[in-house]
Amino acid sequence: MNSLKHLDLKSVPCPLNVVKIKLALEKLSRNEHLIVELDKGEPEEMVLNNLKEMGCLFKQITNNEKFIKIKILNEN
Repeated sequence: MNSLKHLDLKSVPCPLNVVKIKLALEKLSRNEHLIVELDKGEPEEMVLNNLKEMGCLFKQITNNEKFIKIKILNEN
């Protein structure tokens, strides 16, 4: 069974949002998923690029003018 954790990082500046996501991912158990809300623009680009570099699987759930919501899959 998959479990979801939620992290609201709207209004959190770079690179603090990347650090918060990394810390949250370290605390996830196998097959837990992390839902993250981010501001559009630089935070979105920095976080998505960082997740790709880390080899994380993620998918976009919501995308509007101000923020995006992504689900990061933890399969470790």
